[in-house]
Amino acid sequence: MDLRQQIIALYEDSNRVFSGEDRDLFASFVTALNQGSIRSCEKSSTGWIVNQWVKMGILLGFRMGVLTEQVAYPGKSFFEKDTMPEKRFSAQDKVRIVPGGTSIRTGAYIAPGVTIMPPSYINIGAWVDTGTMVDSHALVGSCAQIGKRVHLSAGAMIGGVLEPIGTRPVIVEDDAFIGGNTGIYEGIIVSSRAVIASGTVINASTPIYDSVNQEFLTRDAGASFTIPENAVVVPGSRALKNNPQFQVYCPIIIKYRDQKTDAAVVLERELRHNMD
Repeated sequence: MDLRQQIIALYEDSNRVFSGEDRDLFASFVTALNQGSIRSCEKSSTGWIVNQWVKMGILLGFRMGVLTEQVAYPGKSFFEKDTMPEKRFSAQDKVRIVPGGTSIRTGAYIAPGVTIMPPSYINIGAWVDTGTMVDSHALVGSCAQIGKRVHLSAGAMIGGVLEPIGTRPVIVEDDAFIGGNTGIYEGIIVSSRAVIASGTVINASTPIYDSVNQEFLTRDAGASFTIPENAVVVPGSRALKNNPQFQVYCPIIIKYRDQKTDAAVVLERELRHNMD
C-alpha cells in the first residue's frame, strides 16, 4: 500500500493500539508534509480539492501522541503531544524567521523565501508559499493554504480546520493582500490579487455585497464564499430587513484593483521591506 492507503487504513482502525511501525508511518507522513510533497488542500483544474486522507493523518498524530515535556531552548519548556513538536529550520531552508516568539508546528510547509515576523503562529497542515510575508501577531490555522507573494499584515487571523475532515480550510491565493487585524474564517477563498482592508472580518455566515456589480455574492461549492480576483473588500454595514433603522455588519467589495490600488500595495510592501 502507498502512504495514502496506509494512513486511511490506520485512521479507520479506531480500536488500534499503536505500534512502533505506526509511529514510523506517521513520521514519514509528517516529513512529506514538511517537504510539501503532500498537502491538505490543493488546486485542480476544477477548483480547490480537500485531501481528506491528509487530514486523517494529522488527526492520527493527535490520537497516537503522548503528552511530554519538550524543550524549546534552555530554560523554556512546553508540554505537547510527542508527535507534534515545534518545526525546526536551518539556514538552508531559506526561510527568514525574525526572533521574538514565533512558533511553527511540524507538518506545516513553509517555502523558501517566506518571511515571518514575531510573534506569529503557523499550525500543522498549513501551506505558506514562496515570497509571502507573515507579519506580527498573525495566525495561519490548521490546513490553511497561503499562496505566493501574499502579505498577511499584523494581527491577521487566517482560520484553519481539521474536522469535519471534508471541510475546506481558508485559502488565500497568490498576490493577495490581507490587511491588519482582519479575520478570515470558515472556508473563505480569497482569490488572486484581492485586497482585504484592515479590520475586515469574513466568514461563511455573513453576506458579502459587491457594490460594483450591485449584488450579494452567492455561496460556492464549498458552502462558503469566494472573494473574486482583484476585489477590494472593506468593512461595511447593511440595514436590517425588518427594522432598517438598525445596521448589521457586511463586508463590501468597493472596487476591483486598479493602478492606484496596486501602487498603494507596492508602496506598503516596500516600506515594510525597508523597515524589516
